[in-house]
Amino acid sequence: MARTLTLLGLESSCDETAAAVVRQAEGAAPEILASVVEGQAQLHAAFGGVVPEIAARAHAEKLDLCVEAALAEAALDLSDLDAIAVTAGPGLIGGVLAGVMCAKGIAAGAGLPLVGVNHLAGHALTPRLTDGLAFPYLMLLVSGGHAQFLMVRGAERFARLGGTIDDAPGEAFDKTAKLLGLTQPGGPAVEAAAATGDAARFAFPRPLLDRPGCDLSFSGLKTALMRARDELVAAQGGLHEQDRRDLCAGFQAAVADVLTEKTRRALAATGDDRPTAFAVAGGVAANATIRARLEAVAADHGLPFVAPPLSLCTDNAAMIAWAGLERFRAGQRDGFDLTARPRWPLDTAAPALVGSGRKGAKA
Repeated sequence: MARTLTLLGLESSCDETAAAVVRQAEGAAPEILASVVEGQAQLHAAFGGVVPEIAARAHAEKLDLCVEAALAEAALDLSDLDAIAVTAGPGLIGGVLAGVMCAKGIAAGAGLPLVGVNHLAGHALTPRLTDGLAFPYLMLLVSGGHAQFLMVRGAERFARLGGTIDDAPGEAFDKTAKLLGLTQPGGPAVEAAAATGDAARFAFPRPLLDRPGCDLSFSGLKTALMRARDELVAAQGGLHEQDRRDLCAGFQAAVADVLTEKTRRALAATGDDRPTAFAVAGGVAANATIRARLEAVAADHGLPFVAPPLSLCTDNAAMIAWAGLERFRAGQRDGFDLTARPRWPLDTAAPALVGSGRKGAKA
């Protein structure tokens, strides 16, 4: 008889506190029974970005409430669960630690197994949760902290084809919004302003397109935007609203061009290992312009394009519960010595990316 598994997932790697319940009967499609996400945008708004200490305290205050809400939404008790899955990294260490300790407490109190999950694996495996995608597939993970092309060959088998050597695209969107006096999070604010902007007004660079490979860079693009802004301020004593819109449109177009070309290269790099689909996940995947460009690349290569619903592109616990379920069904467990990790690359065999800085290799 096929075994049905029900897992509670916890996510606290950045500035969303989340809990979710996912169930799957072996061989059947998974179900998201509950998904609760508590954002922290208002807590960080005055600082122009996420403050790690504030985020960690908010997670500690909200995690148990999110768990209660998720179980209530799913109409389940702890006794109905098979295991607890939790993001164990990478992320802001205070938040990750809060989640890991909460999960350990629940697992110990309820006598349930504990499954540590790589946050990036959660994103990378989301197309299997939403669309039942078969291995192997090519994944572009684009978020506030990460950007990489991955061949996803199994629940714990990832091959990195390229990644960011400095800023992630989501980070660049946030910094662009801050430079232009827009609200945070920066992605939606920049996209909204770009909708009525002239993308051709400013000649922004397309970093690393003059070099082979699939690696990405967005720091120079952000710097070019800052210089264009400063020139406008010096020339006219400030920024007009149309200036902001045009700067945003030019920036967004540059990011879209880079991701489009690098996706073509990543698909070419798969060679005879043809993927079943091209998938995209992470917060930047919510950008309609970028998503449309990437979908067109997939169509050019005769591949299905898979992008999770917007609610599952940003950080959430349903993806953690699902990634944990995949590990758990394969017989994986973690002990109470599970540690919180600020850095945790999916492809441990790949060399560290050049320019990863003092904090170590990009995940």
